[in-house]
Amino acid sequence: MRNVSIRHWRRVAAQLPHYLLLSVIALLCIFPFWWTLVTALSTRGNLFEFPPSFWPRGVSLDNFVEVFRVIPIVAFYKNSLLITAATVIGKLVICSLAAYPLSRMQFRGSKLVLGIILATMILPSEVNFLVNFISMTKLGLVDTYTGVVLPNLVTAVSVLLLKQAFDEVPQDLLDAARVDGAGEWTVFVRIVLPLIMPWLATVGILTAVEAWNDYIWPSIVIAKPEDFPLSAGVLYLRGTYGSSTRVIAAGTILTVAPILAAFLFTQRFFMRGMDGAVK
Repeated sequence: MRNVSIRHWRRVAAQLPHYLLLSVIALLCIFPFWWTLVTALSTRGNLFEFPPSFWPRGVSLDNFVEVFRVIPIVAFYKNSLLITAATVIGKLVICSLAAYPLSRMQFRGSKLVLGIILATMILPSEVNFLVNFISMTKLGLVDTYTGVVLPNLVTAVSVLLLKQAFDEVPQDLLDAARVDGAGEWTVFVRIVLPLIMPWLATVGILTAVEAWNDYIWPSIVIAKPEDFPLSAGVLYLRGTYGSSTRVIAAGTILTVAPILAAFLFTQRFFMRGMDGAVK
């Protein structure tokens, strides 16, 4: 019994440095959000004092009320939801249709296509802004949500993640379905897609976070301020309240909170997808 207890404490001691390191990393990740929340809830005190205060002073929701009064944040929420939903649905459809042939179909030039997709990963997204804006102008999609969504429907990371998911589906299962008379579309829709649902959820979550937080491209394409998504519209607080850090912090919290809550509720699907779970 004593030997068992000693082994137990040895395991605890061996794992302790790992938990300490993870705790430090977690604190570093949480601190910016916590400081912004403290700033948004505070109504008095010096925000830039050192050492900083980690608890709000004069707790009040006045800064959040001021955000709702100054900018049409409800309309911005609706715009962000529309853009995010359209981007997620469109990307899942197009990227899955692009990844399936690369994984399961043999055709001439497949390795070349895959290599070109991989090569695009070394380019920052900003280099595409000029080309995309010219394309949207030629198509007459400037100042439309379609112009915001269309360039973001295909990314190399999403295609490669879904290709990896398709690679893990057992080939014998697909062959059995074809022997039973299932066509390629039936195999894709009714057999393969349900099996890679965790991967689809992962791509969907990553896309939702990216689309919700994107503000550079929407601010370039959309000209009317009332049509801005939340990430771009909340920047008007910086112009209106250039010296009111608390109001800007409140707007930031209102921007981050929905997508953070959504991620917390869907993180188990994200983790299953990252682990490559195929059931």
